[in-house]
Amino acid sequence: MGLTLAQKIIKAHLVSGEMIPGNEIALRIDQTLTQDATGTMAYLEFETMGIDRVRTERSVAYIDHNTLQSGFENADDHRFIQSIAKKYGIYFSRPGNGICHQVHLERFGIPGKTLIGSDSHTPTGGGIGMLAFGAGGLDVAVAMGGGAYYITMPKMIKVNLTGKLRPFVTAKDGSLEILHILSVKGGVGSIIEWGGEGVKTLSVPERATITNMGTELGATTSIFPSDEITRAFLAAEGREEVYVPLASDPDAVYDRIIDIDLSTLKPLIACPHMPDNVVTVESLKGTKVDQVCIGSCTNSSLLDLLKVAALLKGKTILPSVSLSISPGSKQVLSMLAECGALTDILASGARVLECACGPCIGMGFSPNSAGVSLRTFNRNFEGRSGTKDAKVYLVSPETAVAAALTGEITDPCLLGEMPEIVMPDAFRIDDSAILAPADPEEAKSLEVLRGPNIKKFPDSVAWEDSVRAELVLKVGDNITTDHIMPAGAKILPYRSNIPHLSQYCFGVCDATFPERAKAAGQSIVVGGVNYGQGSSREHAALVPLYLGVRAVIAKSFARIHAANLINAGIMPLTFENPEDYDRVEQGHMLSMKNVFAGMDEGKLVLVDETAGTEIPLVCSFTERQKAILKAGGLLAYTKESN
Repeated sequence: MGLTLAQKIIKAHLVSGEMIPGNEIALRIDQTLTQDATGTMAYLEFETMGIDRVRTERSVAYIDHNTLQSGFENADDHRFIQSIAKKYGIYFSRPGNGICHQVHLERFGIPGKTLIGSDSHTPTGGGIGMLAFGAGGLDVAVAMGGGAYYITMPKMIKVNLTGKLRPFVTAKDGSLEILHILSVKGGVGSIIEWGGEGVKTLSVPERATITNMGTELGATTSIFPSDEITRAFLAAEGREEVYVPLASDPDAVYDRIIDIDLSTLKPLIACPHMPDNVVTVESLKGTKVDQVCIGSCTNSSLLDLLKVAALLKGKTILPSVSLSISPGSKQVLSMLAECGALTDILASGARVLECACGPCIGMGFSPNSAGVSLRTFNRNFEGRSGTKDAKVYLVSPETAVAAALTGEITDPCLLGEMPEIVMPDAFRIDDSAILAPADPEEAKSLEVLRGPNIKKFPDSVAWEDSVRAELVLKVGDNITTDHIMPAGAKILPYRSNIPHLSQYCFGVCDATFPERAKAAGQSIVVGGVNYGQGSSREHAALVPLYLGVRAVIAKSFARIHAANLINAGIMPLTFENPEDYDRVEQGHMLSMKNVFAGMDEGKLVLVDETAGTEIPLVCSFTERQKAILKAGGLLAYTKESN
């Protein structure tokens, strides 16, 4: 029996475990990346390990999230990351150089290599055949120290592509189609491999859009084969020497196969407030639009923005619409300027923003009150834009341009003929904004520069054999990490200051939560289906740890967040009977006894002391995860192990 592409890369990097779905496996990691919203904490964690040099083939620190320097906090954090990168052997991508996923694809990604990043959209690297995972910062820190990355061996889903995209129908529409088919939880526990004859019609930027959006499916990662199209992309980047052909075996076996005919797709749109709330663009014809944002790590490539420029050329956006363009990298922006496309964009009335995440993470360009914003981004969670009552839709760049020109949701096919886009054979290479680390001898004398906003890692709390705690918060289905630990320009600067950050925890759900959690001392949170979906930000676990949360009980969990909870020493538990979710109430006193025996058996009993009832719970922890929880988290466990 043959292997899938993902299974081949896993086998080549397997440190321990068996490649049987559901089993824990450990992988050797070749590359890591961080961004500044999560990187400060990851490097603080790395420092505690006492290792003098990263042990990966390549580690890169990007500054792309917290680029708005309205106070000293972000500037101090950037200085800290730059100094620690130079000392410990990490490449540093300066502010303005671009979004981590776009730049990594351009300058560092290698087919067949493993990559983990402290950003949930790290699977973008699957667009060139990398096995790339989003992870918590602590997992990234361990990998930088030479440790393995642990995951549950995933199932394999193949999306078999046939046909070719019609004009004005894009890879983004393909991403929205698979979200419509599978939902935001349909990829949980699986790797999605894209194959079939239709793959040959997709460029690397189009493939990267699809693997980027695979994160919204809850998938472990997504991957495309490495073929002649991959080779051409790497050659244009001056890196053809790293190319290797990669494909699944003809007799590879998949747990599920989904067929999509690209030629039948229509322009699609995800409605508020979930990426899987997908309908056709034409079904929303005439909906008034206030704002349009083009860019983010999903649709900010040169190919995307050359199309945008061609469609805007000689035209002006409506006075009632504001349009922003965020190029994915300095390379993209420079090439737009050199070929004149940037002039066409500016002449249309668009605002060109910095080469950074910007509006996607709520860092500026928030919509007006109750505004309708069409965005080429990957998430439209409530409040993520920075305007709580905004209605955010996810679209392709072509659909975004159509809205900016007409002032309403419009099928882009009505714009006329799609201009022909000719991509250059060679891209503009300028790595001056990527700073190499110091050599090992020089590094010994270098100082790590810290600002006053950088606080210490929250104290770990080792588990005992019993717990008694109040249910301080009960929330519903699809609670995202944006609900748990919001982003945005007002909050992101405090990512390295957990005490200050804690006052915003669960602010979208219940602004009184932080105060009540502190008063309770230790507490339990209850959630519904797919708890913790979205961003990989470990702050959604570290801040609850700081506030005394000992366990989260839910109907089901998103993969990365469940791992982050365990790494923080918080126990993720599920209801054996999902209907028992309705039996527990906020404010009740809960308790569990014989916790360690229950962890071994995979079953615990939750006693609702207030209601006088017992509720069966399920836990499925590996021996390593049990040890981590008993120690009080991965950092404490790592120290004990060493």
